[in-house]
Amino acid sequence: MQLSRFEVDSHGDIRDAVRRLCANFDSNYWRKLDETRSYPKDFVDALTQAGFLSVLVPEAYGGSGLGLSAAAAILETIQSEGCNGAACHAQMYIMGTILRHGSAEQKQQFLPQIASGELRLQAFGVTEPDSGSDTTSIKTTARREGDEFVINGQKIWTSRAEHSDLMLLLARTAPKESAARRTEGLSTLIVDMRAAQERGELTIRPIRTMMNHSTTEVFFENMRIPAANLVGEEGKGFRYILSGMNAERILIAAECIGDAKWFLRKSAAYAGERVVFGRAIGANQGVAFPIARAFANMRAAELMVHEAFVCYDKGESPAAEANMAKMLAAEASWEAGNVCLQTHGGFGFAEEVGIERKLRETRLYQVAPVSTNLILAYLSEHVLGMPRTY
Repeated sequence: MQLSRFEVDSHGDIRDAVRRLCANFDSNYWRKLDETRSYPKDFVDALTQAGFLSVLVPEAYGGSGLGLSAAAAILETIQSEGCNGAACHAQMYIMGTILRHGSAEQKQQFLPQIASGELRLQAFGVTEPDSGSDTTSIKTTARREGDEFVINGQKIWTSRAEHSDLMLLLARTAPKESAARRTEGLSTLIVDMRAAQERGELTIRPIRTMMNHSTTEVFFENMRIPAANLVGEEGKGFRYILSGMNAERILIAAECIGDAKWFLRKSAAYAGERVVFGRAIGANQGVAFPIARAFANMRAAELMVHEAFVCYDKGESPAAEANMAKMLAAEASWEAGNVCLQTHGGFGFAEEVGIERKLRETRLYQVAPVSTNLILAYLSEHVLGMPRTY
């Protein structure tokens, strides 16, 4: 399958290195993890040691100091090689909040250890059972007591909490009714989850889902953290995580592009090799054309992803671009996955082929981290100027 110009020209050395690393983790590795719902520790450790997870950390703190485009290239390549970056991708998009809004002391305290792998920053505590995607309605509270915050509440769909040392937490530090604006009164804090667990102040409960995503719900009971772990100004946390959310959507979109490329490469190869009634099935328009259309839609989505991370790396706030990239890429990967399954027929359902696992994994991204309907609502109101939808 022909590579895009961006894949050829953008971070080629990084992509090649990621491919070499991924070659050590074949489909059998991922299938066994999927069967036991286990965390891919060896894979994450390999990425960490190679420096890929610290690509956004400035060189002064032990990282590579590259832009979001490099992170996107890494995650896209992981997915296109049949692996799964969901076990560690949060470290890349969480990083932006600390880099942009963290204090010099916080950066010095945490970033070198994150870059070296001594600490994992994988958990993003935002979503709650009653708030869903309505982030401004969260109820988890952080009450200031002297030099500490006391935190009570619950988060849900917090992936990788069991395998992370640190969490970036969004909590309410002022009552919602007292805030001048809906987005005020929320603060961002860095939580040492291991210390809190040892004190019995934090409880993690796994949630079993249709894919191996290490998803949990997290409970805070009078959890105390230093006031020095407050990121930026108190009450301004919502705006701080927005940059992280844009990065998250762009990087998830890059992963979806990688998934689509994996599906398309597999589809095209099988369509050329599988012979039925004396000829390759790819000689039939009914097989070839859906693959070609899925390829065209993937390329269109890829261009939107490129536009989004270029804007982000320029220091802009690409909310519209990030949302469109995530929506289009998620749709493209799902289309490519369906086509791949249809092309393989019954063989596509066999676990050893790997299609059914990848299809389950990529389906998530039409729902998370933001659903397609919420993206359309944002675009209709904030870009097109139409009335707010309900």
